[in-house]
Amino acid sequence: MEWRDEGIVLTARPHGETSAVVDLLTRRHGRSSGLVRGGRSRRLRPVLQIGNHVDVVWKARLADHLGNCTLELRGAYAARAIENRVILSGLQSLASLARLLPERDPHPELFEVTLFVLSLVDEVEIWPALYVRWELALLGELGVGLDLASCAATGATDDLAFVSPRSRRAVSRTAGAPYADRLLALPAFLLPGAGRSASADDIRDGLALTGFFLTRDVLEPRQMALPEARRQVLAAS
Repeated sequence: MEWRDEGIVLTARPHGETSAVVDLLTRRHGRSSGLVRGGRSRRLRPVLQIGNHVDVVWKARLADHLGNCTLELRGAYAARAIENRVILSGLQSLASLARLLPERDPHPELFEVTLFVLSLVDEVEIWPALYVRWELALLGELGVGLDLASCAATGATDDLAFVSPRSRRAVSRTAGAPYADRLLALPAFLLPGAGRSASADDIRDGLALTGFFLTRDVLEPRQMALPEARRQVLAAS
């Protein structure tokens, strides 16, 4: 069988002397792997960098086989991130966490969000906030999304300041104040309709929020931990 799609490179590891096995997040075929013959060559190594946007032709005898991939570069986002340590770490963390998605299960909305975030990797001022929003979108695709539209206690839609670890819903400042030590901070930039920019404190609160649910609901059940690259993003915020 054969399919054609566009994808984002998540990993590329050596295979034999000249080839590489690549893991991709594709628009219509979800997370898919394939063998790139000559993937370790000088011509293809730059194409197989984490975060790059590629055209994919995938071929195999059966659908559940490791197919052969031919890739053509569409967007060299890895090269644009290389000059900034924080953004490069975020790019590596994004690629690592995207591999939590089940194989061959399409997530077209997350693919679009990922492409948008990657397209702005050289926007140093806003990219950390976009990365946190990407993690929020990933939680939704993994079935443990947060409901930030209204207060879980009162139904109010204004002055939302916390998230309940139990319900994964927003809580207003007034309703949550007596229980603040048991709630997670909700930075305003994550609220629906908020702008792109965020302070360093907002970024730290956002990473703490998404990291809590990623760890508790996704990673710990799989006996996994948050990527080391993500810790570098948090440390630099």
